[in-house]
Amino acid sequence: MSVPVLWTYDLDEACYAARLTAALAGAEVTLRAVDVVPGAETGSAAFRALSPMGRVPVLVDGKVVLTQTEAILTDLARRGERGAALLPDTPEALDWLIFAARDLSAAGRARAAALFGTGDARAAGEARAALLVLEDRLTAQGLRGAGFVAGNTPGVADLALFPGFALSRDWGLGHEAFPALRLWARRIRMLPGFVGMPGLPAFP
Repeated sequence: MSVPVLWTYDLDEACYAARLTAALAGAEVTLRAVDVVPGAETGSAAFRALSPMGRVPVLVDGKVVLTQTEAILTDLARRGERGAALLPDTPEALDWLIFAARDLSAAGRARAAALFGTGDARAAGEARAALLVLEDRLTAQGLRGAGFVAGNTPGVADLALFPGFALSRDWGLGHEAFPALRLWARRIRMLPGFVGMPGLPAFP
């Protein structure tokens, strides 16, 4: 299997989810840095040829180009020697992966607004509501003896969801009201191969 190129920006939460998935899965990738802020490289013609919407991350393997984060995470899990267990192999796992893409995407917009002034200032309320839903889910999972969002073991959905919570203090969200999420975040941090990112707090 060839080594793909992952176009990534260090401070982007979706790019972090991709790097984290590659690390936990044991997938070999070549990282290619993209200067998003202040360089605005994602608006260049060369980058738009790869990602028409001008978004990172992008995964390139020969003629195959993936631009949707959830597809990238799944592909990276598939490539890694430890990644089979991470794959979204149940309807619930797929449902929570889509939740990360749709509902919890508000956390990324709230963070962009707080850090760079480029996001939607209204997104913070939407993100908090999504995290409360996730808190309820993980509380229920805990009562069933399951430590992760779709089962007893971590999956791609957990890795897609993790940055939205782990980086939420960047847009002013305290974690006191999210005990189940804090425990879940600690479990993810303890996984073999876990990697952080710039600005990720030392403790959840």
